[in-house]
Amino acid sequence: MKLWYGGKIYTMKEEGDWVEAVISDGGTIVATGYTQELYAAYQPSITEEIDLKGAVMYPGFTDSHLHIIGHGERLMRLDLSFMKSAEEVKQALSLHAEQLEKGKWIIGEGWNENQWEDKRIIHKKELDELTKDHPMMLTRVCRHALLANSKAMELAGVTERTPDPQGGVIVRDEHLELTGYFHDQAQELIKKATPEVTPHYLRKATELAVSDMHAHGLVGGHSEDLNYYGGFKKTFDVFTDVINGQDVKFRAHLLVHHGVIEDMDAEGLGFKKGTDFVELGAMKIFADGALGGRTAWLTKDYADDKGNQGVAIYTREQLKELVLKARQRQMPVAVHAIGDAAVEAIAEVIMEHPIQTGERDRIIHAQILSPSLINKLQQLNVILDIQPTFVASDFPWVMDRLGLVRLKTSYSWKTLLDEGIVCAGGSDAPIEEIDPLLGIRAAVDRRSTYDNEVYQVEERLTVYEAVSLYTKGSAYAMGKEDAHGILEKNYVADFTVLDRDLFALKPHELTDATVMMTVVDGEIMYQRV
Repeated sequence: MKLWYGGKIYTMKEEGDWVEAVISDGGTIVATGYTQELYAAYQPSITEEIDLKGAVMYPGFTDSHLHIIGHGERLMRLDLSFMKSAEEVKQALSLHAEQLEKGKWIIGEGWNENQWEDKRIIHKKELDELTKDHPMMLTRVCRHALLANSKAMELAGVTERTPDPQGGVIVRDEHLELTGYFHDQAQELIKKATPEVTPHYLRKATELAVSDMHAHGLVGGHSEDLNYYGGFKKTFDVFTDVINGQDVKFRAHLLVHHGVIEDMDAEGLGFKKGTDFVELGAMKIFADGALGGRTAWLTKDYADDKGNQGVAIYTREQLKELVLKARQRQMPVAVHAIGDAAVEAIAEVIMEHPIQTGERDRIIHAQILSPSLINKLQQLNVILDIQPTFVASDFPWVMDRLGLVRLKTSYSWKTLLDEGIVCAGGSDAPIEEIDPLLGIRAAVDRRSTYDNEVYQVEERLTVYEAVSLYTKGSAYAMGKEDAHGILEKNYVADFTVLDRDLFALKPHELTDATVMMTVVDGEIMYQRV
C-alpha cells in the first residue's frame, strides 16, 4: 500500500471537499482522510510513503477530446501555429525545404490566417515559388482544411477536372482554377498521396504524445486515430505496444471511426474492449466541418459569406444509417457537430434511434446552438464534449462569421451546465494546445488570445465547474463515473499534482500552476525534477 500525504488533496466529490491523505493499493484508492488516522489504521501494510511537500493533488485530469497521434506528429513536424503572417509561414517553409532531401514531402501543421494581420489564404502559386522539388501539404489549425502545392496535387492526380467529393470542397478562384485549398473530405485526395506511415513513425509519435501529456498532468485522453494511419489493426497495435501497462501507463479511450468498424469486428473487438489502458469507445462520425473554413453546417447563412451555410458531410438519411450501424453493435456514437444544423440533425437521429444499453452518446464541440436545440438536448441521454480554449482562439473573428444574434447561445458552457446538460472538457489537440490548465483558464476567464478582451462574461464557469470538466466530466463521457473522476474509496488511483491550489487563484493565474507529478494506476508516470 502507498500513503500519499503532505499536501491538500481535493476529492472533487463536491466543491471545497478535501482531505489530508490517500491510501492506494494496486492502482485503487483504499481510503481517504486524515493523515494520522490513515497511518494508524494501515501502517503495517504501508510499503511506500509519498510526501507531496505542500503540493496540491486533484483527481487525474483527462482530456475528453484530442488526437493523440496527431499531437505527436505536431511535436515531430514543422509547427506553423505560432506564426503571425503568410510571409513568416513562407519563410519557414523555404528554410525547411533547404534541409530536406529532394522529393521528400514538406508537411506543416497548424497555420491560422485568423491570427495574421493580412487574413488571406496562401495560394498554391506562392508555394510553387518556394520549391519545385518537394510536394507540400500544410494542414490548417482546425484540421478541416489544408493547402497543397502543384507537386502534391500532381502526385494526388488532382486536376482542374477533379470534382468536389461529397462533404468536401476543392477551392477554385474566379477563373475556376485550382488554388491549392482543400476543405474537409477533399483533403483526403491529397492525404492519400502522402507516403504510408511506418510502425516506427507511429510508435515515435505516440511515445512523444503520451510523454508530453504526462508532463502536462494528463492521466488519460479520449482520442480518434484508428482510421488514418494504415488501418485499424496497425494503429491499435501501436497504442497497445506503447501503452503497455508496465513502464507506461496512460488511459487511452479510443473512439472508432465508422470507416473501420468492420476492421474492429474482424479483430474480435468491440465497445469497451481492449486492454486495461487502451479501450475502444463510441463510434465516431463527422457531421460537418469547422468555423474557420466556413464549413460548419449552419441553419442560416454565414454572416460574412451570404449563401453559404457550410458543409453537411452526410445527408440526414446517411447519418441515420451510420447511427444504426453503431446500434447493431450496441455502441454509442460520438459525433463531430459544430454548427446548429449539424447538432440538430444528429440530435433528431439519436432521438429516433436511442441506444438501448443505457450508454451515452456524445456530441463533440456543439459550439453553435439555439434555445430550442438546448431544450432538445435536455431530452437526450447525451454528453457534450466541449473545448473551452476555442473561446480564447475563436473570438473575436467568430463574431463576423456568426453575427451577434447567434452568439447568444454559442460557446454557452455555463448555460448548458445550468440547464443540466453534462459536459466534458478537452483540447482537440493538436488543433489547440494540450495543456488542460489553458482549458480551465479559458472556461473561467473567457479571454481572447488575440485582443485580450473578455467575451460572454455571463458564460464564465467557476474554477470548480472548469476542473470538473476534466475530471468528472471526462469520466461521465466514457460511462465510468463510478470509478474515475473523484478521489474516493474504490476509485482509481489517478492523480494530478500541481504546485498550487487552483481554487485560490485568480482566473489569469490558473496557467501559472506547474505540474509536479502525474500518477496513473498508483504509479508515478511523471515527476518534475
